[in-house]
Amino acid sequence: MFATVLVAQRLVELRISARHAALLRERGAVEHGRGHYALLVLVHTLLPLGMIAEAWFLGARPGPWWPLWALLFALAQGLRYITIRALGTYWNVRVLVVPGATLVRSGPYRWLRHPNYVAVAVELISAPMMFGTWRTAIMVTALNAVALTLRIRCEEKALAGR
Repeated sequence: MFATVLVAQRLVELRISARHAALLRERGAVEHGRGHYALLVLVHTLLPLGMIAEAWFLGARPGPWWPLWALLFALAQGLRYITIRALGTYWNVRVLVVPGATLVRSGPYRWLRHPNYVAVAVELISAPMMFGTWRTAIMVTALNAVALTLRIRCEEKALAGR
C-alpha cells in the first residue's frame, strides 16, 4: 500500500512538473544536464521496488523505531511541499533556467540552498527504514548521493550562468 502511494505521488508530481516545464519553456527556459536525469529516475523507481522486494523475499518488517522513521518521513514531505510551493512554476524535475530570472529566496530557500534535495534525501532513508527495508535505504541513498552530486553541480553551473 505504501509503495503504491509513493508511486502515485511521484506520478502526480511528474504531471505537475511537465506543466511547469511547458510554462518555463514558453518563457525561454533552457534545459541543462539531461544526462543525469536517468539516474534520478532510477533512484525513485528502485525505492518502491526495493522496499517491496525486501519485504516479500527477505521478510523485512518494521522495527521498534518505525515511528521515528515515520515522523522523519512526514517532516521531509512537509519540507518538500513547502519547497515546491516556494518555487511555484519554477519547480520541476528538470534543470530549466529562464534567462534573467531571479533566484527564489523565500520559504526554505531563506535558510537552505537546496531544500528539496534535503527533503528527498531524508525521504529515501526514512521511507524504507519505516518498514525495516534497510538494504533498500542503503542502495537508494548511495545512488541518490551520486545523482545529487551531479545534479547540484549542474544546477549551480546553470544558475551561475543565467
